[in-house]
Amino acid sequence: MNGPQALPPQLDAADQALVDGVRARQLRPLAKTITLIESQRTDHQARAHAVLEALLPHTGGAMRVGISGVPGVGKSTFIEALGLYLIEQGLRVAVLAVDPSSSLTGGSILGDKTRMELLSQNPAAFIRPSPSAGSLGGVAEKTRETMLVCEAAGFDVIIVETVGVGQSETAVANMTDIFCLLQLPNAGDDLQGIKKGIMELADLVVVNKADIDVAATTRAQAQLKTALHMLRPASPNWSPPVLTLSALRKQGIADFWRTVCDYRATMSKSGEFDAKRRHQALAWMWDLIDAGLRARFRSHPQVRSELPELAEAVERGETTPSAAALRLLHHLN
Repeated sequence: MNGPQALPPQLDAADQALVDGVRARQLRPLAKTITLIESQRTDHQARAHAVLEALLPHTGGAMRVGISGVPGVGKSTFIEALGLYLIEQGLRVAVLAVDPSSSLTGGSILGDKTRMELLSQNPAAFIRPSPSAGSLGGVAEKTRETMLVCEAAGFDVIIVETVGVGQSETAVANMTDIFCLLQLPNAGDDLQGIKKGIMELADLVVVNKADIDVAATTRAQAQLKTALHMLRPASPNWSPPVLTLSALRKQGIADFWRTVCDYRATMSKSGEFDAKRRHQALAWMWDLIDAGLRARFRSHPQVRSELPELAEAVERGETTPSAAALRLLHHLN
């Protein structure tokens, strides 16, 4: 006999209108829903949860593509070229671009729509720049939920662009179907400069700006292939290829997308595609649990009372970090 099932949250008229608008592929309700999800207000979070639960049966149909690379590699130019190409193929494209937030003011430039001017004006595209707001890895905290809403709105391809610093690569790799790492033509000049951890995450490596220096591009491609051969691939059925292209000149975009489609076909045939999504959903749940426990811990009255003094004691060397942590955690017993 099955145990009691949790009832889905009830929607009021305003939230039902958001759900209906998203399902009808209307951009205004879509944007309002994402704003609701990103809000820090407790009442807004409750409403966002109810809306997401209502939209959940309509998610999962898009191809989730993660794009990362160092600043200056041409991520925005590449994403615009890719988006326009996909729209020409009859697909609808959503771009979730995460802008780094200022550590001093918390502000963010949110300039992706400026950098992707042609794509942002296309009715088959939706670009949502979101501040990272200090989130781990530079990926906005609500990017996963936003991705689901875009899927419910009928977008065929969702591109997540990361800040390209810190642990953003790990964060985006854990929420997308394929993780693509962009490199510059001179990136292969010194293999010591290639981070092993980032290369291990890549399902596809792209050398952008190939039109600038053909010899350097060829050299970078060869050395990146060598580096990848030295690593154990994440899947026994897929070895990450190294492609070259020029996003500025729109060269190599079709080959890139063909490779993405080959990846999906290969991984789907082996069952790894669906298994990866199931694993990501479970990991997401634990991330939310960890975040929720941390928030509740910090809001505990005794913890809030003792934390400043204990933190100062640790800084002065009067107590060990472990002793201070154990004392604070004891309040949760």
